[in-house]
Amino acid sequence: MSACLCAAAASWALAATPGGNADKGKSVFAGSCAVCHLADSAAAKMGPGLKGLFQRAKLKNGQKASEASVRARIEQGGSGMPAFKDMLTDGEKNDLIAYLKTL
Repeated sequence: MSACLCAAAASWALAATPGGNADKGKSVFAGSCAVCHLADSAAAKMGPGLKGLFQRAKLKNGQKASEASVRARIEQGGSGMPAFKDMLTDGEKNDLIAYLKTL
């Protein structure tokens, strides 16, 4: 029975981590992020440039550059960045992260 429970938990975990649409994420970026962040450069604008974000070892806050840490930063904000937890839907956040992975 525990193997069955583990398989169910693994299936749920995969279902709970939906992929996003990078094309839609580009629009989310343009509307919510581009005012402070560059997509085509690592140079700072108001916030850090995001080109190569997922190839970096760490984010500016010292956390590993992962989907979870990027999502947490988007949702919670910090260091002058507003929190987008209630401003973007989960789908928009998924799309945004998919786009950021293309940079």
